[in-house]
Amino acid sequence: MNYQWYPGHMTKAKRMMQENIKLIDLVIELVDARIPLSSRNPDIDELSKNKFRILLLNKADLADTRQNRAWSEYFTQKGFHVAEINSRNGTGVKSIQSVVQEACKEKIERDRKRGIVNRPVRAMVVGIPNVGKSTFINSFAGKACTKTGNKPGVTKGKQWIRLNKGLELLDTPGILWPKFEDQAVGMRLAMIGSMNDEILPMEELALELIGFLQENYRGLLEKRYGEDAEDETGKEKAAAGEWQEDAQGMLNRIARSRHCYAKGEVLDLARAAGIVIDDFRSGKLGRITLEFPQE
Repeated sequence: MNYQWYPGHMTKAKRMMQENIKLIDLVIELVDARIPLSSRNPDIDELSKNKFRILLLNKADLADTRQNRAWSEYFTQKGFHVAEINSRNGTGVKSIQSVVQEACKEKIERDRKRGIVNRPVRAMVVGIPNVGKSTFINSFAGKACTKTGNKPGVTKGKQWIRLNKGLELLDTPGILWPKFEDQAVGMRLAMIGSMNDEILPMEELALELIGFLQENYRGLLEKRYGEDAEDETGKEKAAAGEWQEDAQGMLNRIARSRHCYAKGEVLDLARAAGIVIDDFRSGKLGRITLEFPQE
């Protein structure tokens, strides 16, 4: 599968960011903690040159705790101010105000020396579709000040939100880059739901996810779908590194354990694939990170 998705409104969104970047002091970028690199748009680095930067590892509650720490260290070394948050329940969001003050202390001090007081920091909130930008803004502001949704592309236009005397936020639509140089990036984005599921081969996606889990998070699938979800032959194949073949057998067993039958004894693998993907996205499989900084 060639993973690509670049609707026309994303070209417009990028142009909007280019036009407004001169108005702002700080870029707050949200990434999905499960795929911190793959959920970053490399265009944002170019657009944000010479701006103060904060990177928020959103949905950190769904990601591997150890990998959250590793990614925080990774991005801190790259010059970002980093925080782990869960914008849906507000965990970590209250700390962002102090992170903003720390990230912009040079600007605040420069204004003070010029006799300028109470000029708010103007920040642009950016991120790819479905990474949780609008939910973060609502949580940060403490009220529903932007339209939110769980589908990519809900935020369509520019919105300024004044949070307090010291901070104003510019919300922007999520943007993806036109082409993924590495198809693994597109695949990971598809796994977390940043693409429209209707254009994706869900069975193929589930097989890739199962293979990854068998290699990196042994036991999670058995715990979720029953001890009999993996037989001895499957374990031998996994030990030999035959992930894809074993992933197919595992998907078959998950289909049986969840009684996914199309007709008679014919397994409904598409339905079983949907269950696996949904369970991963909702955190029911456990805390999982799909890419690691050491790679």
